[in-house]
Amino acid sequence: MKIIDPIANIMGEWSANLTLWSIILRLACSFLFSAIIGCERANKRHSAGLRTFIIVSLGSTLAGLFDMFLIETFDIKIPLLSASIVLAVSILSTRSILVSSKNQIRGLTTAFTIWTSAILGTCIGIGFYLAFLIGFALVLICLTSFHAMEKYLKNRSNHFEIHLELINRKSLSEFVATIRRLGLRVDDIESNVAYHNSGLSVYTISLTVASPELKKYKTHSEIIQAINSLDYVCYIEEIDWKILCEKHSFFIANTKNAYWLCFCFMIN
Repeated sequence: MKIIDPIANIMGEWSANLTLWSIILRLACSFLFSAIIGCERANKRHSAGLRTFIIVSLGSTLAGLFDMFLIETFDIKIPLLSASIVLAVSILSTRSILVSSKNQIRGLTTAFTIWTSAILGTCIGIGFYLAFLIGFALVLICLTSFHAMEKYLKNRSNHFEIHLELINRKSLSEFVATIRRLGLRVDDIESNVAYHNSGLSVYTISLTVASPELKKYKTHSEIIQAINSLDYVCYIEEIDWKILCEKHSFFIANTKNAYWLCFCFMIN
């Protein structure tokens, strides 16, 4: 099966077909570019690092190469191995998503980056050089350049959530009255059961900036700094991601169901 790819047309027919040098080139590209993404994740001390991304990408590339061989040799119409690899990686990547005691989701970007790396590995494995290079460039730009923009937009949002630790439960009513005077609206208050035996009163609170002055002149960091100056506040920080554990479980369950359906389709 010959892939019509602009870069393959420039390099020659050997790069579009399954030859020794084309296989070496595709595996080398998969290794090199996945190592770059892995270094970026490892540099930020995420759960999946250099070796994980290289292995995932190489495995997906080998799956793509093997599917190409099966299609050319046995005239198989569906790349079953590549589809299975992508689904399997989507299941395994969810294991890098962690929910902390502060209801913060960690590893969400890493999980989807692993999944995307599997797709990129499949692209280079079947000979889509152009799609692979463009996809890799966009992923790298997203990981390295958009963090500051995302942080700025979040800091200017009218809605945010905080992890709050008070010296006792009686201070909660005083805290609510104070932030209302500041121009904030309380949307939701949830007691954190992970801290029940710590001696502190710990809450996850959803807030909305209601005051026009706060919306215009103050960021989340400045608001949190002002709240932290209260005597009865032991600790406060903004929660970056707060996703219900039920949603997380629902995602995993549906991913497993999708993989099971694909497996049943393969054996039939």
